[in-house]
Amino acid sequence: MTLAAGTRLGPYEILAPLGAGGMGEVYRARDGRVDRAVALKVLPEEFFESEEKRVRFGREAKLLASLNHPGIATLYSFEEIPGSPGSLTRHLLVMELIEGETLRARLAGGVPPLKKLFAWAAQIADALAKAHESGIVHRDLKPENVMVTKESTVKILDFGLAKLTGPDAASGGQTQSPTVSAFTEAGVVLGTTVYMSPEQARGEPLDFRSDQFSFGSILYEMITGRRAFPRPSSPETMAAIIRDEPELLATAAPAAPVPLRWIVERCLAKDPDERYASTRDLARDLARLRDGASDLLTSGGTRAAGVRRAPRWAVPAVAAALAAGALFAFLATRRPPAGPPIWRPLTFRRGTIGGARFAPDGKTVVYAAAWQGGAAQLFTTRLDSREATALPLPSANLASVSGKGVLAIVLPREGVPVIAEVSLAGGAPRELVEAGTFSLPFAPAVADWPPSGEGLAVVRAGQLEFPAGKVLVPGSPADPVRGVRFSPDGRRIAFIRGGDGRHTLCVADLSGKVTILCAGLDIVTSLAWHPTTGEIWFSGRERNSRFGVIEIQAVSLTGKRRVVARAPTLLIVEDIAYDGGVLLRSDDWPTTMRCLPPGATREVDLSWLDFSSGADLSSDGRDLLFTEGGAGEGASGGVYVRKTDGSAPPVRLGDGENARGLSPDRKWVVQVWPDRLLLLPVGAGETRTIRDEGLEYRSAAWFPDGKRLLVQGRSGGKLSRLYVRDIAAGPPRPLTTDGFGFDALSPDGTFVVAGNGGQKLLIPVAGGEPRVLPGVGSDDYILNIDSTGRSLFAARSGLPLRIERIDLASGKRALWKEIALSDPTGVDDIQSAQITPDGTCYCYTFMRSLSRLYYVEGLR
Repeated sequence: MTLAAGTRLGPYEILAPLGAGGMGEVYRARDGRVDRAVALKVLPEEFFESEEKRVRFGREAKLLASLNHPGIATLYSFEEIPGSPGSLTRHLLVMELIEGETLRARLAGGVPPLKKLFAWAAQIADALAKAHESGIVHRDLKPENVMVTKESTVKILDFGLAKLTGPDAASGGQTQSPTVSAFTEAGVVLGTTVYMSPEQARGEPLDFRSDQFSFGSILYEMITGRRAFPRPSSPETMAAIIRDEPELLATAAPAAPVPLRWIVERCLAKDPDERYASTRDLARDLARLRDGASDLLTSGGTRAAGVRRAPRWAVPAVAAALAAGALFAFLATRRPPAGPPIWRPLTFRRGTIGGARFAPDGKTVVYAAAWQGGAAQLFTTRLDSREATALPLPSANLASVSGKGVLAIVLPREGVPVIAEVSLAGGAPRELVEAGTFSLPFAPAVADWPPSGEGLAVVRAGQLEFPAGKVLVPGSPADPVRGVRFSPDGRRIAFIRGGDGRHTLCVADLSGKVTILCAGLDIVTSLAWHPTTGEIWFSGRERNSRFGVIEIQAVSLTGKRRVVARAPTLLIVEDIAYDGGVLLRSDDWPTTMRCLPPGATREVDLSWLDFSSGADLSSDGRDLLFTEGGAGEGASGGVYVRKTDGSAPPVRLGDGENARGLSPDRKWVVQVWPDRLLLLPVGAGETRTIRDEGLEYRSAAWFPDGKRLLVQGRSGGKLSRLYVRDIAAGPPRPLTTDGFGFDALSPDGTFVVAGNGGQKLLIPVAGGEPRVLPGVGSDDYILNIDSTGRSLFAARSGLPLRIERIDLASGKRALWKEIALSDPTGVDDIQSAQITPDGTCYCYTFMRSLSRLYYVEGLR
């Protein structure tokens, strides 16, 4: 220290030294003009060796002085005090004088109790958020630069000074140490180095996320009592920060609350993109912990390992209620242990489960289920109970639960299901808008409440609307939106897009700007945001995955993906609580193929692997074309042909789940890909490829002569139409205008039954006017045209499956056969059916969905 007590620098009287370091000397002083005690930092003159540096310093100091926050020590002014003749001008920073101790001194007394830790951390984060929102980065955050007052409030010192005094401030280069006390010079360097971010250690440009890393290092030390990267020298410390991970908090401080661990781990991510996108979000997360724990933790409690067990506690999850101004107790009284995840079953009956969500209290679970073949109902259960209560509501699937306890449900209605709202406390549902689907095991959420609980995002007609009625993300039948989940802060909506094994996972902001996070997915069934990591968890399978099972994956907003869990069964993520507890559905989806072969009186089970599905039946009923698409075949799928009497194992012809027809001579199978048609030989021979430039293929069927194909396709983004494609000659000849999809081709190949909107039409292949078929509705699934060409076989979805013959001339309907299952549990429909033209043989496929709902702790 070079200035003695009583020395005057302009209006300032030096009272006592406070500290010194690489950024100057600090004194307690009195401003005689206003009789105010201040902290006076006398800066080294080398910082001002040029007029350019002096002007820049003054400009930046004014910006720092504009910061106004109770957690930031105020910078009053930057002043130049001329010296006596022949002496240098003094450059001073006049700052608020903080009475108290540094955080470093407080930590020397041991790990603070959780209540204080939460309070201090939340205040620091809030102050950082304020500065970052003003475009100011600290760049040298460490315990020495945080003061704790006698009232236990915190103040951050030296904001932005590292930038002002660094050797290359404009480029954000490596900083010098600010003022410290009670450290040797070696300690000063190490003290600064310990809290650097990886990008700072590499000398790269810095932004606000560098401060988040430094704060994460401080928070780690506050929790564990030791540094995140303890190394014996500064170079080794910098190397560890760049390449090593700190000891996991789960082992370093096992009693630390899990949400706190995740906040620290997110701050300490090596990649800045994996930290918080906004420091304000970090501050909110810590404020939630502080507010929720304040009345449950004692001020003298400690988390030191071996002292005593931390109390069981709960924290309100406020993400869904901030805009509404209400807090909801969300964090259950659990502490996930270190080690493998713990799975706790919540359901025990046999059947299918639909949507499942945490209620606002975080301990109640609401879910939809259809047990023992009954209709879908809504149930509630508690995490600590084996019992479930059926809600007194109509049959429904669950889409969302708001922070105010309002359910968004899907009611089955004739034609199009309806989205309705109803309070969890009771009452009758109020219908809102039409939905797209009701199916329990497959449908991603068609509606979701924002965290505020105001307005509803819905998926309708393949488009994402928010609020309902206003299209946020357009869609189309060829590229529909299929799911919707709000981010915890309500600023983004995640959704699934696409179909037919070509799915993408996307995020849209509230202006409708869409970002694709991952593509190339064969299946995506569900979405859930992780409230602390900011990742989107989903259940999916990549198109080229060697695993047939659906995995739980996580993707960050930067597109970084990882596998969270993989199991022999299908894992469907439903919801994630603020404490990291996960609602997972474990599903088994076996399919069954049954067939009545020629001359038989009893059906034969022809199921092969785990996802057998009939595709075509030869005209004499002796051969069945089918596909496999489950775990047995993996994501590539498989095409098979087998005898319907089961006398021989099936023959595998190739990959894929898109086989459409067996040729009349049973020598070829047509397989449909978007850019080509493949003819797979049933016996000896080579695969043949058909391509038609600009045509996207959707389906195909054989003409009786075996030389032509009836093709459904589209070009130029238009709706599909029908074509006749000569296999040898080509190109395809248009048979219809746009907007047609075919149902069946007559056994003699002279006409096609095709759909166009809500109508079914008979279209002559040789040319002529189509005619509308009487008595045939848009919801009729056409199985075949009988051998006489005068009637057709049709069915409508549901159980039992009623197959009727419809006269093509009059539309008169007559029941041909009713297919019922002795055990309908988990089955809501017959997936597909095939009938020979003479009606003597048939095959059908159904899937049984058997589910169990779990609460999983410790899944990361």
